[in-house]
Amino acid sequence: MGGEDSEAGPRLSGSPIEFRLDPSSGVPTYLQLVQQVEHALRLGYLATGDQLPKIRDVVASLAINPNTVFKAYRELETKGLAAGRPGQGTFIEATLSQVTLPELAGLRGSLLAWLATADTAGLDEDGMVALFTNVLRDFRARRPSTSRQRGGRRGAADDKRKGVA
Repeated sequence: MGGEDSEAGPRLSGSPIEFRLDPSSGVPTYLQLVQQVEHALRLGYLATGDQLPKIRDVVASLAINPNTVFKAYRELETKGLAAGRPGQGTFIEATLSQVTLPELAGLRGSLLAWLATADTAGLDEDGMVALFTNVLRDFRARRPSTSRQRGGRRGAADDKRKGVA
């Protein structure tokens, strides 16, 4: 995932995704890998056909057990997001992206401006997260539950799980 503020470490063998682990998060290592792939899919950093880093490269980069990476990749396969190709690696099969990259850039800019305002107002990171979470909860509670407002456009993985061609 691209910039310095991403949740990622060094790029692995030319793959468009980078992994970073947070041992203090309490989240199992394999789930951290799964979540990072899902985030990259939602943000458009990964697309259908992209290859995930080879298991041996992730193991060497992060100093983790190969079975952990294997478990993460199998979880992605179970979710319909990736598929292993014998002798080639694991490739993205579906996307979770609901907005275009230009839309994401605009949203990111707006969010950065909001964060700067919150910082100027004296909120620390925990305060920002608490405020955002509270406002998001209120937003979800007030909006009509139509398909368009619940998630916008569906990604291919959603269609695949629901049997939509």
